[in-house]
Amino acid sequence: MTGWFETTIVAPGVTRIVEPHVHPFFRANLYRIAGRDFDIQLDFGTGVRSMAEVSPSGGKPVLAIATHAHVDHIGCFHEYADRVGHPAEADIFATMDDAGTLCSWFVAHPQAMQRPPSPDFDLRGFAIPPAPLGSLVDEGSLVDTGDRRFRVLHLPGHSPGSIALLDEANGEFFAGDAIYQGGLVDDIPGADIGVYIETMRRLAELDVRIVHAGHGPSIDRATMRTIALDYIASKQAHGI
Repeated sequence: MTGWFETTIVAPGVTRIVEPHVHPFFRANLYRIAGRDFDIQLDFGTGVRSMAEVSPSGGKPVLAIATHAHVDHIGCFHEYADRVGHPAEADIFATMDDAGTLCSWFVAHPQAMQRPPSPDFDLRGFAIPPAPLGSLVDEGSLVDTGDRRFRVLHLPGHSPGSIALLDEANGEFFAGDAIYQGGLVDDIPGADIGVYIETMRRLAELDVRIVHAGHGPSIDRATMRTIALDYIASKQAHGI
């Protein structure tokens, strides 16, 4: 059975990977970013099928960076040898405990997948293999591929260790689940609305050209600002 992943070139050297047969709530955007010395694989899908067919770990070195530890972003994280994430979620990556990954939410969802990734696949026995981090990044860390430099931004609220990558030279921003079009998720274990509001204030003023989000289409700076300010206003209207 083929065609589990769908790939789209969204910018020079940037390929977006999605799992079109996964329920939209769990259909994350995964990015392969080409670099001179090594590539970056940013996020790793649900893990019900290996990403090796669309983002191989052999040959050219690959730095695997997880924006956060939720099931729709880290299922294939273990397939890569050089793994990076934020210290606030390091214990989750090391154990893939359900309280952090929310894997059971995916398994229990009645429409988790439109079809199985292989004929003999049984979602009831699905579990995410542990993927301990090899190194940690935090606010201000730099990832230099030789021809591109990305600054790490720590943007908690959706999860404690949510991070994003910003190429300050060309304004290309990989936001993870910090912000995207559609309803932002802030009512799950590990989320913090008060902290998320502060992240939104920061994003509303962030100078970027394009935002490659963790879900949905890429957006421009004005759209990101509108989403951020609308989120803040909606929480303030409810006295938060």
